[in-house]
Amino acid sequence: MAILERHDTGAVAHLQMNAPERLNALSEEMLATLQAEFDALQDDRSVRAVILSGAGKAFCAGHDLKQMTAGRQAEDGGKAYFQDLFDRCARMMMSIQSLPQPVIAQVHGIATAAGCQLVASCDLAVAAEGTRFGVNGVNIGLFCSTPMVALSRNMPRKHAFEMLTTGQFIAATRAEELGLVNRIVPPEALEAETRALADTLAAKLGAAVKIGKQAFYQQMQMPLDQAYAYTRDVMVENMLYRDTEEGIAAFIEKRDPDWRQ
Repeated sequence: MAILERHDTGAVAHLQMNAPERLNALSEEMLATLQAEFDALQDDRSVRAVILSGAGKAFCAGHDLKQMTAGRQAEDGGKAYFQDLFDRCARMMMSIQSLPQPVIAQVHGIATAAGCQLVASCDLAVAAEGTRFGVNGVNIGLFCSTPMVALSRNMPRKHAFEMLTTGQFIAATRAEELGLVNRIVPPEALEAETRALADTLAAKLGAAVKIGKQAFYQQMQMPLDQAYAYTRDVMVENMLYRDTEEGIAAFIEKRDPDWRQ
């Protein structure tokens, strides 16, 4: 049984974490397999949107604590092991935002610690009613410092800090209010609703979405004047695409565009 399953339908790739007995924990094997799939998707022009979900009763319960405990047995107390583990996890999380395709988290059950970080790292998220989100490491004496990076870039900082310091779960409705997820749907509609969103994204001009996604994350790190100068250049580049010219002409002429990318 594969720890990560991939099914492509049309221009949408669906990745499903498949370790339900461990609540799809981000074990070393899961991290490596996710990284390999994201690396493969980087240059896959046939895929225009990606869905990430978890098998079983939960989306993802974070790092594999049993593996982390074993890592402490090294002579240095696990320092080198933990540095490498968190570096590999950070690389995988950042790979999501560097992909040209939008990535949608399809979330159910629970998303905790690095699992919550995974939701926050995705470009979009659709959650089933009843899903709970938490960065609960503080409850066992481990502050969720790396999940904090993604979480604090999704939510108002005081609410993110409250989650990090109390270790309490928030409900899906609260996660939507705070901007961690885009929408909440009944559990039985989760797969269909997420797929509908993915199909909508996949129908857009891939080259435009790619350049726009990259610009979205880049400009957020810039002062206002630099952001406008940078996005001006992005729009100029986008305007010069053959398919953008065709898209504008099709809109004016009230017809479907004949895109080639």
